[in-house]
Amino acid sequence: MNSQNEKGRPPDASIGRIVSVNGSKAIVLLDGGIDPRSRALNDGPDMGTLIAIDTSSALVLAIVSALSVPVPSQREGDGEVWIAEIGLVGELIKSKDGKPSKFNRGVTNYPALGDRARLASKSELQCAFCGDAGETIRVGCIRQDSSIPAMVRVDELLGKHFAILGTTGTGKSCTTALILRSILEKNPAAHIVLLDPHNEYATAFTEWAEVISPRNMHLPYWLLTFEEIVEVLVGDGERKTETDVLQDLIPIAKSRYASSRAGEGTKPRRTSDNGRFTVDTPVPYRISELVALIDERMGRLENKRDLTPYRNLKNRIEMVSRDVRYSFMFGSLTVYDSMTQILSRIFRVPVNNKPITILELTGIPSEIVNVVVSVVCRLTFDFALWSEGQVPVTLICEEAHRYVPVNSALGFEPCKRAIAKIAKEGRKYGASLCIVTQRPAEIDPTILSQCNTVFALRMSNDRDQEIVASAVADTGAGLLEFLPSLGQREAIAFGDGMALPVRIKFDELPPHALPRSSTARFSEMWQKSLGDDGFLEHIVERWRLSGTATGDNSYNMSMMADALSLNPVPVAAAPPQSEPRREVAATRGNTVPPAPPGNGYPVSRREATPSSLVQTASQSVRSGGPAPMMSERTAQPTMSPAPSRGPSEPIGTVGSLRSLRDRLTRPHG
Repeated sequence: MNSQNEKGRPPDASIGRIVSVNGSKAIVLLDGGIDPRSRALNDGPDMGTLIAIDTSSALVLAIVSALSVPVPSQREGDGEVWIAEIGLVGELIKSKDGKPSKFNRGVTNYPALGDRARLASKSELQCAFCGDAGETIRVGCIRQDSSIPAMVRVDELLGKHFAILGTTGTGKSCTTALILRSILEKNPAAHIVLLDPHNEYATAFTEWAEVISPRNMHLPYWLLTFEEIVEVLVGDGERKTETDVLQDLIPIAKSRYASSRAGEGTKPRRTSDNGRFTVDTPVPYRISELVALIDERMGRLENKRDLTPYRNLKNRIEMVSRDVRYSFMFGSLTVYDSMTQILSRIFRVPVNNKPITILELTGIPSEIVNVVVSVVCRLTFDFALWSEGQVPVTLICEEAHRYVPVNSALGFEPCKRAIAKIAKEGRKYGASLCIVTQRPAEIDPTILSQCNTVFALRMSNDRDQEIVASAVADTGAGLLEFLPSLGQREAIAFGDGMALPVRIKFDELPPHALPRSSTARFSEMWQKSLGDDGFLEHIVERWRLSGTATGDNSYNMSMMADALSLNPVPVAAAPPQSEPRREVAATRGNTVPPAPPGNGYPVSRREATPSSLVQTASQSVRSGGPAPMMSERTAQPTMSPAPSRGPSEPIGTVGSLRSLRDRLTRPHG
């Protein structure tokens, strides 16, 4: 009896021979079914393992996607037919000495009928999965051999978009944090923007993140496009009269603001002529100017029935201007061109050791969350476009099914278009997209299909599995059959970012890097009674405070001072936490009661311009009085005489400006 009969398998450690080959798949007749004694060896292939097939010039690699016994035995000891279905995924090119040296996706040297198949060796697995260490990051290990790291190719991952999919509770947040942390460890000057709808990622990037929340956010209304401002001020797109009024008056308000700034001797903008602003041009204008124009239009109308749309629009503007929840948009301390500072903070230019921006969306009014996301996504693409790809940016879109739903009647159309534009055209300009969701069936399939790398965690919904499978143009798609049975921290990874489709187990994050997304432990918390009247009063107080003053005054003042060229300190640094905003206008001998926080609607039509504010502040500094807080709500000019000015202290000197900057950026307390 030869060695094959004694051991139940050939001496070359093969497990079977090829009996069928087509363009992307093959069938292996396993040796174990022929000799029943070899069944106890238990060294046959498992689902998802990598198989190697020797050819003349390459080593073809394939993944086991199915195992079956089409002809089972009827009696104990009888032979059976065991087969393995494999998907051909790549090949290791042989060098001159016949050893595998380089891995390529795809197959050019197909195996022939009768070729022997065997399990890939450890060295072959390393050659296939690890790749160039300088261009890859580790995210875990492969299931076939836990000593082989699962490496991701960063340029392919980010350059062609990627998706993280999985049912709630399978670890999407931890997977997202793990991948991003691995990227940031090797790329400390990255530019990543993460949309965080549940405020869970700040704890995972404490040392790297610039956290923007409604308390310190500055996203002025004039930065919105026409469709976005209509969504905020009108809401119902069917109200055509109000929409037409905004379309006519906003360009006029922009031109008037630009004219007033030019009249103050400021350097004119090169973006466009003052009379040629469009409704979408991202230049400042005063909300009070818009209200004045509405009043002016109303004064021309004689039919009272025609006044209703104007009154509705004016009331809506006044309401959102006074609503503290909108203070990040309408509650700016003054109207000034802060677009450079906004882009600097969101897209981390300069990085200042904080390569990721986390935009916390909890606390933003639900009716305009999609508008905020739309603005950020639109700015991401436009920033990459106009910077000509010099600053590549990655946008992480958590809960993506909220913003790009497959149902055309849901969501906000400009938001969907902005994300779709990044998905379709962002690769050309250095804007990449990451889609994170637990319901891929509810996402626009066009956008999902643009994600060339997918990390699929456990999914039990048949429709979700079908959508993922349809988005995968890969010979390893058979691995998706494992989706319902994946364990915790396990995923099927495939696409351009991975060397091969593979089942991986993610590394475990350290405790300090875990997202704040743990599930409530009901059985533990329900073992004791908790809470009394004081406990509930504390909850009610926090609840109510969530709808009151939420501005970060010191940060906004710093941004304004920088926009006026008064602040040499980069605004990209994280703003300090401070007390709620207090808007006070004070001059020597005169005090105005504080206004309700977050109100961007002025008491008077006349608004203080930056130059007049600088003058008033300079006078107060020299007189020893408090510097005025700047706001679009501005007190009427006082009648008290200005203090005398010494010959060495002309208004507008560098010393006065520095004093103003110091007072603007000084914390309250």
